[in-house]
Amino acid sequence: MSKEIWVLLEQTNGSIKKASLEAVAAAKAQAANCEAKVCGLLLGKDVNSLAPEAGKWGADKIMVIEDESLAKFNAHPYADVIAQMAKTDEPIAIIAAATPNGKDVAPRIAVKLNSGLLADCINVKVASDGTFTGTRSVYSGKLHQTSNFAEPVNQVVTLRPKVIEVEASEGAGEVIISDKKPAAESLKTIVKEIVARVSERPELTQADIIVSGGRGAKSEEGFAMLEKLADVLGAAVGASRSAVDGGLRDHTDQVGQTGKVVNPKLYIACGISGAIQHLVGMSNSKYIVAINKDGDAPIFEKADYGIVGDMFEIVPLLTEELKKVIN
Repeated sequence: MSKEIWVLLEQTNGSIKKASLEAVAAAKAQAANCEAKVCGLLLGKDVNSLAPEAGKWGADKIMVIEDESLAKFNAHPYADVIAQMAKTDEPIAIIAAATPNGKDVAPRIAVKLNSGLLADCINVKVASDGTFTGTRSVYSGKLHQTSNFAEPVNQVVTLRPKVIEVEASEGAGEVIISDKKPAAESLKTIVKEIVARVSERPELTQADIIVSGGRGAKSEEGFAMLEKLADVLGAAVGASRSAVDGGLRDHTDQVGQTGKVVNPKLYIACGISGAIQHLVGMSNSKYIVAINKDGDAPIFEKADYGIVGDMFEIVPLLTEELKKVIN
């Protein structure tokens, strides 16, 4: 058994995802409790140059695994390579950010290692023997559940993005090149191309500010109005399930239990009533501003600031005032 905590480093477009670096910092904050080192796992092709970035966030070393089959994210070979190494080295834990990719690969790793999985944790703690305890949000966000593993080896954990306040340091981890390759039988599918949605706005789960619209937006023109506000704030644009079901926004913009869970510093809910399905996805936002003409809407119970009124009157005025302040 190695006294290491491994963190999967997701990379895209020539950089490591912020959610993965947050996971590194979270692991580093707990590693001292069990005298463990933090090791970042960087899989891909021609990714060696990204390794120093992980060192700045607390990785003591970065294991680089490069292969043509790993060039584009594919959960099968990713899980195979990581499980191969874990069976030999037996790290204390393997952590991935609870992103779509992390949620895809982590359960596969757990199955291959015959280990448990603490999924979508909003906080983690490590005991002196290395046992991980994770706090998760359950019952649509009404309760927090705390769970732990039976054995402090090969514990698989996913950590929700943007729930832990972390800062980069001036560290520099040791870079190690691994010769591990995925087994041929793990290439059950071959990813030919990843077609990314093109947008200049931040991705929802990574955004510090989100302007979100619900059924009250009424039309695509209503969301165009919200986009203007988002442009002023440098924000992402989200939507409730009712807006998505109504064809006003793509499912990739949906916030909620059946959409994306977000944790921005500021969430502006416009024309959203506040059904529990939606609240699950955004209730951990640091500040929530609600704009709704129904003063009894449930969203106001969660909001830090509320404006009762017609969003079609309020949002344009707010946009113009913010332009004056920001510009």
